[in-house]
Amino acid sequence: MGLELATGRLADAINWARKYSLFQYPFVTACCGMEFMALWGPRFDVARFGAEFPRFSPRQADLLMVVGTVTERQAPVLKRIYEQICEPKWVVAFGVCASSGGFYQNYSTVPGIDHVIPVDVYIPGCPPQPEQVLDALIMLQQRIQEGRGWSQRQQPLEPAAQRQGKRPPRP
Repeated sequence: MGLELATGRLADAINWARKYSLFQYPFVTACCGMEFMALWGPRFDVARFGAEFPRFSPRQADLLMVVGTVTERQAPVLKRIYEQICEPKWVVAFGVCASSGGFYQNYSTVPGIDHVIPVDVYIPGCPPQPEQVLDALIMLQQRIQEGRGWSQRQQPLEPAAQRQGKRPPRP
């Protein structure tokens, strides 16, 4: 009982810190990139959400922003980048093309990046309005705080003794 209470509070503190320190890796492929670049300027002040600095190596990022259309040739690259990001990681589909393929309903376009990698938050719009993106960041922060991110659900925080394969002491 005491150990669970302590690990629960520790997990809450870690999730609180994680939600304010998002290091994004932008995977920008199409026209939504213009709106994406404008959003990260000083006018909308994304720094207040802790998602200010882009990382251009997936190994240093924990948030993958997929912006624009993803083709079938880009899908393996996207999956590899996703796999290179350390756990826990979060994915945001920016725009209707990343979310559902958009108006490109043909053989060469992926009908939504969730066919390739798991997605935590979808942002609709062609291109999405900056307020929609800010709402999505707030939604992602709430999911991170509650431990409802896709990768957080797969690997919840557990005591170090269980991670190492040791049994906890009997009371």
